[in-house]
Amino acid sequence: MKILAFSDLHMARALAADLVAASADADLVIGAGDFCNHRKGLAQAMEMLAEITAPMVVVPGNAESAYELRAAANPNMTVLHGEAATVAGVRIFGLGYGVPTTPFGDWSCDLTEEQAEALLAPCETARIMVLHSPPKGIADETSDGLSVGSTAIRDAIARVQPKLALCGHIHDSWGRSGRIGRTHVVNLGPTPNWFDISPD
Repeated sequence: MKILAFSDLHMARALAADLVAASADADLVIGAGDFCNHRKGLAQAMEMLAEITAPMVVVPGNAESAYELRAAANPNMTVLHGEAATVAGVRIFGLGYGVPTTPFGDWSCDLTEEQAEALLAPCETARIMVLHSPPKGIADETSDGLSVGSTAIRDAIARVQPKLALCGHIHDSWGRSGRIGRTHVVNLGPTPNWFDISPD
């Protein structure tokens, strides 16, 4: 099956239009968080994606809360945050928010490493893990060369060993990838990313 995946749309209308057009060829669409900006404009961001008819799995970024995303989500969207679901025949676990805590202030939806570890603990098996934040040491470098990914996410990927771990959050690392054991880790960014995977 063909999977279209993206992250960090941040209400970019032209990029949303590109994703909608690309989705005509997708069996499943994955959005790894940050659909809006600073907790504002989420309804408009969902409207930009409303013409996507394929099943979608989305996680909240640090720019929107899980509650806000569930309330605004389009009918074809499954929102995951510390939970799993089987969508289009594929078992997917999702965890959103910024991990570890960001320096962005009160508007940012963040988790400490300890909170993330607790939310990741129930995940025993998944073909795909969708994470807003990258794992420590892979696709997590800022423009200053700082590695700001999550150790809890890295440990969970190493334990579960999904086929794919898809993330975003660190804009300077969009398009970068790496491996943790058998798992292909990709920091997506807001342009179309394509993956082929067989259903479970």
